[in-house]
Amino acid sequence: MSDPGGRPEDELRRRDRVFLRVLEGRLAEGAARAGARLVCRLGCTECCRGPFAINRLDEQRLRDGWATLAASDPARAQAVRARAQEAVAAMVATFPGHVASGRLAEDDSAQDVFFSRFGEAPCPALDPATGGCALYAWRPVSCRTYGLPLRLGLDDLPPCRLCFVGAAAEEVEACRVDPDPGGEEDVVLTLLERRSRSDGSTIVAFALARA
Repeated sequence: MSDPGGRPEDELRRRDRVFLRVLEGRLAEGAARAGARLVCRLGCTECCRGPFAINRLDEQRLRDGWATLAASDPARAQAVRARAQEAVAAMVATFPGHVASGRLAEDDSAQDVFFSRFGEAPCPALDPATGGCALYAWRPVSCRTYGLPLRLGLDDLPPCRLCFVGAAAEEVEACRVDPDPGGEEDVVLTLLERRSRSDGSTIVAFALARA
């Protein structure tokens, strides 16, 4: 049910906020178990380089974040957009998808080649002056979950290569997190795709170049 007098997207954003709170809670529990073995910190940009696929929810969050930043710090927001536009200009010739919309084609092999080609390109949201994310509160789920060992459906993903160095396999396993066991993100994503009549994935640079 939407908030009184609210628009349909108000309820969608409310559900997304609930999803993110639960997600962050699960990740915080995993981080507490990991302790010093999780070395993520401001200035470490291991996971801030190279394009990757983001869904419509990630895209919406980033654009909401950019709009919020533009209202409070226009110069910083414009710098983010400029970096995004520069990234798009560098990538557009080999972008594996529909350039006008920024949507990636459903071709895993082509995506892998593209992601590898630009694997060292910094994320447009990465602030070179601070080494931090200019849109940290609105970052994609992939960014939020990076670092810890994850369980995604039937797949177990390893932690960041900089974390858990020298840890025994059972120590890593004890910190494994299933970030969304109930599939709530898929539910909210489906609602957004139906209402926006747009689906598919894009990359951060395209999302922010047109924010």
